[in-house]
Formats: sequence, structure tokens, C-alpha cells
Amino acid sequence: MLEDIDLRLVEGEIVALLGRSGSGKSTLLRIMAGLVDVSSGQVSYRRQPLRGPARGVGMVFQSFALFPWLTVQQNVELGMEARGVPPAERARRAEDAIRMIGLAGFEGALPRELSGGMRQRVGIARALVVEPEVLLMDEAFSALDVLTGERLREDILDLWRSGSMPTKAILVVSHNIEEAVLMADRVLLFASDPGRVRFQLSVQLPRPRDPKSVEVRMLVDEIYALMTVGSGRPRRPSSEPVRRPVAERLPEADIVRMEGLLEILLDDTFAGRADLPRLAEITELTDDELLPLVEALSLLEFSSLAHGDLHATRIGREYVEGSHAQRQRIFGRQLLAHVPLVAHIRQSLDQEPSGELPEEPFLRLLSETLDAAQAERVMRTAIEWGRYGEVFEYDYHTGLIHLPDVEPGARDPAKR
Repeated sequence: MLEDIDLRLVEGEIVALLGRSGSGKSTLLRIMAGLVDVSSGQVSYRRQPLRGPARGVGMVFQSFALFPWLTVQQNVELGMEARGVPPAERARRAEDAIRMIGLAGFEGALPRELSGGMRQRVGIARALVVEPEVLLMDEAFSALDVLTGERLREDILDLWRSGSMPTKAILVVSHNIEEAVLMADRVLLFASDPGRVRFQLSVQLPRPRDPKSVEVRMLVDEIYALMTVGSGRPRRPSSEPVRRPVAERLPEADIVRMEGLLEILLDDTFAGRADLPRLAEITELTDDELLPLVEALSLLEFSSLAHGDLHATRIGREYVEGSHAQRQRIFGRQLLAHVPLVAHIRQSLDQEPSGELPEEPFLRLLSETLDAAQAERVMRTAIEWGRYGEVFEYDYHTGLIHLPDVEPGARDPAKR
């Protein structure tokens, strides 16, 4: 769900949109492209209400979205054919776009004959061939390996600087903070539940930008710090507990990765304190992989966040130094103290004579504030964490949650 979005694209700028998965960034792009209707508010293009796809807006999708039975030339011509452009003009414009994007000589190739980077170039050529004034890019480089993605991004920026492309404004959805700083004139940071713009930064650095320059690194650090605002648990007197809602979104964090990140944080390289960009570099985790882990460790108070730096806590050190059984006990203790959903499930099981309950009532509780897919993801995370911390067990065949020391059905006389 999106709320209170007030966004204006102006001629001559590239805007990057950063945010967690599920915050609504891709939905916003589809609304701006005229592919999705809004339930309230208004979308305008050149001061006119946007109703349906706009002729001046092109979109590049994360998936290559090519028709496998069509050649490169035919895939690029497709949008023009739908608009009724004559065949001769379609062919000429498609050839120009293919050459501009660096695929001359591959006009007759099928998508299966191309590398991932080449297939994405076809998707970009297909968007550019209709000469859009606004180009929307939905994680256009995320499906590519690092080197291919960097090369394609640099090629797009070269076309932008040279004026070879007709586009006058670009909006890029990205999960890569460095990519956003290297590309954009303006960076918007999206918040979740509901999706909204929380922070906005101007990037006033000349292009091309050196990713290792002090100015770029400072901006990357600043964005990391802003994106993690509110992820940590603030220090507070014990007399002033912060009540968290039971039906809150949990970070999708794998326990093995959480442990690995905490161990790296406490090794000789960082000695308990790490700059997040440096931590991402060492672990080779993408921003979209790293930030949920950081949020989960902070939620459980294994670490704390301050100004974009991650600090191990006393409990985090105790966890890393413990045996497997000790780690499980500590994890379970922190879950019950800091994750209300897990505590609520355990309390409900303790009060149930059979010691077991179906998961449906808890899913319904989550669905009061989250959509169905989000509720399911939160429930899966709670179950994974709860099982590891030996707070409860879960039967994947029956969908029943039960106390760890109770066999399913053992306390229910009706099931004996």
C-alpha cells in the first residue's frame, strides 16, 4: 500500500528510488507508467491526468520480459507495431536503437542465444525505440552479474550525458545504494507499511563519478545511516518499555546468515564495530540482503545501530562465544523478550490444554494489518526463528504449532 506520495520528475534529472523489498517501489513505477490504476489521488503527465499507458513513458523491467520466439529485431519492434508505426519506419528505428545500445549484428538472434546482459540491452532498446521522454527502470541491473551490471549502467550514463537518447528524465528503482549514488541527481528513500518517501537527498557531484572517491563514500555512508534509522532498538530505561505490536512486519532474515554476520562483526577485522558499506564489501552481500540481517540482529539486541555503523552488544558476544545449545537458549530468550508475535504464540500454547494450535488464528491476526502475502512471510519467519530458539515446534504436514516438549495430539484426550 502506498500513502502520501508526492513525487515530481523534472527534465534533465535522474532520480533513484531506494527501499526495502515489499515497500511498494515497483508498484509506484507501474502507476507512473499507467499500468496500474490508483485508488485515490492523481497521476499527471505534462499536467494532464494519466489514464492508461502514456506514449511518452517507457519502462525497463527487472526480468528481461522478451518473447523467446521473436528475434532481437522483432522484440524491439513490438511496441511500435502495437502503436501502428509503419513497417519500414519500425525497422529503421529498431536498427538505430539496437546499434545505440551496442547490439549491432545481433538483430536476427533469438533471446536464448544471448547472454543475460545482452538480453537486458534488448529490453532497454525496446523501451528507448519508442523515444520516451521519461524512462522508468525497475531494478534493471539486479538480474545481472556485478561486472555486466556495472558496464550496462555506465553505457546508459554515457548515452544520457551525450544526449544520444531522447529521454529527458529517468527514474530508477534500485536495491544498490552505491548504484543510486553513481547514477542519480536525487535519491529518494522509501519507507514501508505504508510505502512512502521518508528521506530525499540531492547528489550534486559531476559525472562520471568515482565509486572510490571520498565524496561518493560519504554519500553512501549517509544513505546507509538513513536507511537504518528505526531499525535498531533504542536504549531505554527498564522502567520505560517500548511496546511493539504483535502484528508487525519481521525482517526476512535467515538464521545461518544472521549468525555468520554476527561472527564476522566480532572477528579481528571489525572487533565488534563495522561500517555498513565496508561490511557489505567484506561479506559480498547486496544491500537488499544485508539490511534485513542488520535489522534482525538489532531487533534481537545482538547488535545496535548508530550513524550507519553496526556495534555488537554484550548479548551478541555471549551468543557468538556460546555452544550450539547455548546459542539456541539465548536466541529463544531474545525472541520472547523482543518479538511480540513469537511471545504471543508461546503464551497461547501454554494456555492451551493440548499444547498445540493451528497457525490460522495467528495468520488472521497478522492479516488485520498486513496483506496476505506479507502475513504469510512474517508467519514463516516467526516459525523459523521460534523453532531454532526452541520456543515452539511446527508440523509442516498439519500446519499445527506445538510446544517443544509435546508430541502433537499427546495432551488431547479426543486424539488418544
